[in-house]
Amino acid sequence: MKILVIEDEKKVANFIKRGLEEEKFEVDTANDGETGLQMAIEGSYCLVILDVMLPKRDGMSVVRELRSRKMMVPVLMLTAKDSLDDIVAGLNSGSDDYLTKPFAFAELLARVRALLRRTELERGAEIRFADLRLDPVTHKVWRKDKEIDLTAKEYALLEFFMRNPNQVLTRTTIAENVWDYVFDSFTNIIDVYVNYLRKKVDRDADKKLIHTARGLGYILKEE
Repeated sequence: MKILVIEDEKKVANFIKRGLEEEKFEVDTANDGETGLQMAIEGSYCLVILDVMLPKRDGMSVVRELRSRKMMVPVLMLTAKDSLDDIVAGLNSGSDDYLTKPFAFAELLARVRALLRRTELERGAEIRFADLRLDPVTHKVWRKDKEIDLTAKEYALLEFFMRNPNQVLTRTTIAENVWDYVFDSFTNIIDVYVNYLRKKVDRDADKKLIHTARGLGYILKEE
């Protein structure tokens, strides 16, 4: 499996490259955003590890460009910032997960494997709930006949709801399954993303599907 690491700090890039190669991954590296973007577009990668602060083109701009081209390769973003606003901005740009520097290689490896597992699970038959339709292969979503434009993380959250309809999903459960870990003090990021989804999925619909289970979490159901 081939991974692209876009990181301008050569020591960090080499640290990641050596560790992943020891785990039998094939790894390419780029030291600036423009080069990394071109490699991601032209190469066939199963995952991109992307630093936020890069010369020539920043990481958020790179992932937005990939998503605008309908390239759904999983992106793990590396950042020195750990505030809620920074995390939301990174995820909302289209990345699938984030990791704050400095980090242990074991944690990075766990996140890489989790993202690759999810990519494999997403291949499958179309999922339907009420008048919602989701295609795990193309990552497209429709309500009735209208296509809904979602970020990668919004898509992952909606897919989790649709695979678990009529069940109360706690914030911890959502964090563990959609982000693959518990957010601790950042659990309200779940509320932020549920609100994003509601605006896109329910706002113009007669029947609301995403509901709050007070004191518990959220549930996808018809009323």
